[in-house]
Amino acid sequence: MSSQSIPACKMCRREGAKLYIKGTRCYSKKCPFDSVKGGKNNEKAVPPVPGMHGQNMQRKLSDYGQQLREKQKLKRIYGMREKQFSIDVAEAVRKPGVTGENLLRLLETRLDNIAYRLCFGFSRKQAKQLVSHGHVLVNGKKVDIPSYKVKTGDVISVAEKARSIAFVVDSIAANSKNVPVWLSLDPGAFSGKVVALPARDQIDTDVNEQLIVEYYSR
Repeated sequence: MSSQSIPACKMCRREGAKLYIKGTRCYSKKCPFDSVKGGKNNEKAVPPVPGMHGQNMQRKLSDYGQQLREKQKLKRIYGMREKQFSIDVAEAVRKPGVTGENLLRLLETRLDNIAYRLCFGFSRKQAKQLVSHGHVLVNGKKVDIPSYKVKTGDVISVAEKARSIAFVVDSIAANSKNVPVWLSLDPGAFSGKVVALPARDQIDTDVNEQLIVEYYSR
């Protein structure tokens, strides 16, 4: 499993938005992104870009800069390296339909993301770890490839030996009611099913995918 070498909180600061990489911590008062104050009445402000000159960096970006930042944001949300991300972009271009929506749909149907959406972990990082360690089954067979593309009708479940893992149990208990409508979850069986492929309005990832398509079209 590839890992991100940049601390999660620095990624959020660099993109100027919460990417929810660290799961429950991102929703708590301990989140550094929410602790920054500034402006009138000490209101919340966007943290500065990381680095000694972050406070003074120019915020206005060129068209290319906006495209790059949007691409980096999406990569970091899904915890992907450039090589795998560019492969998915190329596949999205080949598919019929709107390229940006195709890309988001490909990312959403990665096995690690499906495991996250089915509440098998509090974050995509936890879900990816679960998959990589062979604790996730697809149609009853172990699949340990996080980038594996799940199809409509596939049943995804947690292996018997992993159903006592604390974060799996706690995440399902806390978030089972938040499963997207294109998935179904049976919490008691530690199992879920892909009911349909997601439409764009069913994907809550806050990005402008058209800018990413433009970046790779240069």
